[in-house]
Amino acid sequence: MTTQPPFTELDLNAIAERRWVDRTDFTEAEFERARAFYEQMRADDERLEQVRTEASALISEWTGHKPRDVGSFGTRLNLETSDLDLGIGYPVEDRDRLRKVLEPHTTFLGERKTRFSTSRLVFSFTVEGIEIDLSALTVEDFAVACRMLDQIDTTMTLDERIAHTWVKHLLRDSGRVQEYATWKLVTYARFCPEFNWVPIPEKTGA
Repeated sequence: MTTQPPFTELDLNAIAERRWVDRTDFTEAEFERARAFYEQMRADDERLEQVRTEASALISEWTGHKPRDVGSFGTRLNLETSDLDLGIGYPVEDRDRLRKVLEPHTTFLGERKTRFSTSRLVFSFTVEGIEIDLSALTVEDFAVACRMLDQIDTTMTLDERIAHTWVKHLLRDSGRVQEYATWKLVTYARFCPEFNWVPIPEKTGA
């Protein structure tokens, strides 16, 4: 039985099982703590934006394709340990060439399923001490991901972002590794259920 951490009034067990959190789950005091924490996360935005711009320019130079932030920083749901996750759309028939042009600059992390019939290639490199994960999706999957991100941008409220980030922080700091890995993906799964959002708990950030 997972124990409730002493530093929250939230029912983390119920929230993790439901895979979403609402403002109504919070007391006023708890939400103020969550808001203060979220503001701390935003303090590093300018630096991360500069690193993202530099990383995006490198990816464009290497691949000829303009990337988009597909990770938690792009949705403003990141923690202080988060890496940057960028994505590009790439024709399946050109993936061997993609691996060749990225080989001198990145580490290939492997191939991961995106849908039941498609997958993405994942690469990693570092800019200014920050790890950058690059996902190469099929052109169609990248278009779907961009529509999902547009929807998150326009419909996810600030209160929802604050609440989500606070729960993410609590799960990580409570050592609930599997639930934390799943929670990192709940927003994507809510707005894009057709993708195969399988938790990959290989890192403790994001």
